[in-house]
Amino acid sequence: MPQRVEANRLRELTAQGGQLVEVLPEAEYAELHLTGARNLPLKRLDAHTAVDLDPGRPVIVYCHDAL
Repeated sequence: MPQRVEANRLRELTAQGGQLVEVLPEAEYAELHLTGARNLPLKRLDAHTAVDLDPGRPVIVYCHDAL
């Protein structure tokens, strides 16, 4: 079930093996991304591109929002 994660919880989850995925376009990811994040652009995200994600570990998805 998706849920919003604040910065402290994000650090806990990644320290416990959580997989950090940024769904930004490649150009934006190349410009600036979260340390340790993997880039899977949202427009190309599907079962094939996400095949390397471990289903037994939490997945934390990030996308920049101007709000």
